[in-house]
Amino acid sequence: MAQLEVRNLSKFFGGVKALQGVDLEVDQGEIIGLIGPNGAGKSTLFNCIAGYFRPSGGKIFFKGKAIQGRSPHLICRLGIARTFQIPRIFLDMSVLENVMLGALNRVTNVNKAREIALRNIELSGLSGKEQMIGKELTIADKKRLEVARAMATEPSLLLLDEAMAGLTPVEQEEAVELVRKIHNLGITVILVEHVMEVVMPISQRVVVLNQGIKLCEDVPEKIVKDPRVIECYLGERYNVER
Repeated sequence: MAQLEVRNLSKFFGGVKALQGVDLEVDQGEIIGLIGPNGAGKSTLFNCIAGYFRPSGGKIFFKGKAIQGRSPHLICRLGIARTFQIPRIFLDMSVLENVMLGALNRVTNVNKAREIALRNIELSGLSGKEQMIGKELTIADKKRLEVARAMATEPSLLLLDEAMAGLTPVEQEEAVELVRKIHNLGITVILVEHVMEVVMPISQRVVVLNQGIKLCEDVPEKIVKDPRVIECYLGERYNVER
């Protein structure tokens, strides 16, 4: 049984069809890359899985249980956590307080929440910055903070929405290493990313969305050579450079 199963998922915003009949299966422990042009429906798919949007149609199963339409905090408690393209941290709270809030969705004891938070602050490369205020952080550290807070909820599935966007090449390498560390903990990762040099080497399988429809899915080596993907997203220049 797949850890996550999306069946015939649709999401409409008035007359706009953000998702149309999307099917997806993800097994425990996979790293899945989710790519496509702007407006393809990638973040909408994340929002439906994580409970921020109620699907217009279709089903979402997590560990065999239907979760579509459940509230985000309940889905999080089941084991799905997500980050956002633009980090949604609490700017006037410290790094430690931000991450403890994530832990408190899983545990009720403040000391235990602090222990979980400190462990994930270290994992995310923010050790020594526990008392820094959110608004004082760099873009890279804000993204690390979001990952740390998501990890503090102790997920078995992590949805990363453009975790590499706006980072320098060195910061991208550090972010990739963090994703690998998370994956080595046995956590499934679905990664929305526009930086192909990042998403292709790290993904075991790549799913391509275009105009709300799943165009194809395959191993990275085949995706980069697929004429449909080159035409709608990668461009012929990428194909030539390969």
